[in-house]
Amino acid sequence: MQVILLDKVANLGNLGDVVKVKDGFARNYLIPSRIARRATEAAIKEFAGKRAELEKTSADKLGAAIALGEKMNGRSVHIIQKAGVDGRLFGSVTNHDIAEALNRIDFKVLKAQIRMPTGPLKTVGEHIVKVTPHTDVTVEVKVVVVAEAE
Repeated sequence: MQVILLDKVANLGNLGDVVKVKDGFARNYLIPSRIARRATEAAIKEFAGKRAELEKTSADKLGAAIALGEKMNGRSVHIIQKAGVDGRLFGSVTNHDIAEALNRIDFKVLKAQIRMPTGPLKTVGEHIVKVTPHTDVTVEVKVVVVAEAE
């Protein structure tokens, strides 16, 4: 299926690109989340009229993400979890836990924006995770996992 992108999508294209994607990806994700529209003649003409407005909103989102990234860069978050004597956690720290901790200190972040290349954190100590508030903005945040005192 051919779609027009209404926002920048990582590994797919930029605003205004007409790309061919699998039908399920378009129907189940891109179109319902208003990231893309079907590339019909009428939609292409309508997009040409709205292009300036969409570029402005996209630039505003990027500006807000850059500001959030500068504010968040180099920050650390402390998460308390139950751990064994050897420093291994009972359970793990996931992107949901990190997003929750960041939201508590006034950084509005979704759990989908937390990138954990090695998977969930399973040990006590300092770990570096990446936060991507926008496809063009990536920030490293230090997560300090502390054992819960009994």
